[in-house]
Amino acid sequence: VETIEHRGRPSRDAIIITELPYQTNKAALIEKIAEMVNERRLEGISDIRDESDRDGMRIVIELKRDAYPRVVLNNLYKQTPLQTNFGVNMLALVNGEPQLLGIKPFLEVFIDFRVETITRRTRYYLRKAEERDHLLQGLLIALDNLDAIIDLIRGAADAPTAKQELISSYNLSEQQADAILQMQLRRLTALEAEKILQEHEDLQARIHDYQDILARRERILEIIETELNEIRASQADPRRTVIEQVADELDDIDLIANEQAIILLTEQGYIKRMPVNTFEAQSRATRGKAGTRMKEDDGVEHFLSCCDHDSVLFFSDRGVAYCVRAYQIPMGSRTSRGIPIVQLLPIPHEERITSMVPVTEFSADEYLVMLTQGGYIKKTELAAFSNIRSNGLIAISLNEGDQLRWVRRARAEDSVIIGTRKGMTIHFRTDHDQLRPLGRPTRGVRAMSLRNGDELISMDILPSQVVAAMAEINDDDADTDDELSVEDSCGVQGPWALVITTGGLGKRVPVSQFRLQNRAGMGLRAIKFRLKNDELAALRIVNEGDELMIVTSRGIIIRQSVDAITCQSRAATGVRVQRLDSEDAIVAVALVPPAAEGEEAEAEAEE
Repeated sequence: VETIEHRGRPSRDAIIITELPYQTNKAALIEKIAEMVNERRLEGISDIRDESDRDGMRIVIELKRDAYPRVVLNNLYKQTPLQTNFGVNMLALVNGEPQLLGIKPFLEVFIDFRVETITRRTRYYLRKAEERDHLLQGLLIALDNLDAIIDLIRGAADAPTAKQELISSYNLSEQQADAILQMQLRRLTALEAEKILQEHEDLQARIHDYQDILARRERILEIIETELNEIRASQADPRRTVIEQVADELDDIDLIANEQAIILLTEQGYIKRMPVNTFEAQSRATRGKAGTRMKEDDGVEHFLSCCDHDSVLFFSDRGVAYCVRAYQIPMGSRTSRGIPIVQLLPIPHEERITSMVPVTEFSADEYLVMLTQGGYIKKTELAAFSNIRSNGLIAISLNEGDQLRWVRRARAEDSVIIGTRKGMTIHFRTDHDQLRPLGRPTRGVRAMSLRNGDELISMDILPSQVVAAMAEINDDDADTDDELSVEDSCGVQGPWALVITTGGLGKRVPVSQFRLQNRAGMGLRAIKFRLKNDELAALRIVNEGDELMIVTSRGIIIRQSVDAITCQSRAATGVRVQRLDSEDAIVAVALVPPAAEGEEAEAEAEE
């Protein structure tokens, strides 16, 4: 992938092809790519041209400005002959019988063959060396007894008689006796005698080496390696192709761009995915756009923002976790209904999804904090959910009548803030003292004490750096509700707690006004309700520059900047954040941090 000039300016990415697989025709490949682009089976390509010349092949595939080069290249590998597999018939004779082998057995058989070859060769060399040394030992005996042997030979009647007398007199073998009788007179000189002695000593060293090779397999393997290196040094040519680790088959995720998306789930179980840019930012207190088309008795229940490559964990009210990739959720338009979630997950008809969590990476230092409707909270390692079976995985043990409602990602140094329908909040640490890690099939501990008629409605996580800054705030220093001024929070730096009501009101409250408490307390008031029968809809931790997406029970979605929402104290009633139709109400909020192209955004839905 290179950046090429477009109209005189280096502003376009392009895929440059300089080599093709064996038996792949260049013209046919270009024609096939062009055909697929015209039929819209291959996206992201604006032009293709052949710039090959006498210097070599060069096919230029120019990409569109918004294309992802790696995704386009993976699609070319998947759908065209640009990447081709060739089968190898690895047939070998094993113990005289033909067998079809894999790579490892093939190499093992070859090594065994080389071991056997070198063993037989060494035995041959050893036998020849011992035979030659045997003759030399006879010649050395003759040289040591030269005068006596000459007299013996001169006095013998014939050659056979001399041979027998040599064998009997000096304990020689027939081969040694024949060698002595055939020895030339010039070899009787002192120089020749020295050569015979030196050859004998050399043969003794070689015999010892051959015996050592035959006795130790590692010596044979060393010889195999040495000989292969010698062949490589003398015969090897520079490779035109590169041997690499075999690439796995391309998965669907390799063919899909990792773009930001919105996932929406309705009360009746219809789910769909939409691009984030479907909803441009709007002003505060506007109505928003329709985000889905629903039946009259249906409403939006869950809503989150994530990236297409993220894993989305679904948690049911019965405490079962399911997992799919975000891109596996079918894409839909703003007004489409989506598909039934039972077509995506094997959810029994008596279960319903109560929380969705996007996960980019199952890191070892992260946890899932789970909160039940009955007020029990627990912390479990995120890695425990990295391999979820297709039929789900038990995430929490529940009391009879209790339901799992909220699940959030957190680290041990973070803190959790929990809100109730009547506007109360409690803020405590998620460290191992307040919330020790528990396994999956456990219930957890009490999170908050509730007043009569109140119930939990929201949960979010404060990052560790915010918790550290608040560590010195104690109960004596914190303001009470009566001491807080409605506008005394203006100008305070974030992060803030974003408080949204079902009636469309909201505000930002500095997190410093939510002091750290012990778990299981009554908590503090987060908002004073202005409207009759108004309730808390969402409590989220936000930072400067964040964007939020608000969805109503009728599927109306508005996207706006968090900065447009007024910063107020806990005692304030908030400002209008969305204009609602009659009998409509806010049900969910998702945060969409501003991101450059390719940056992964993490956001979750808030019921």
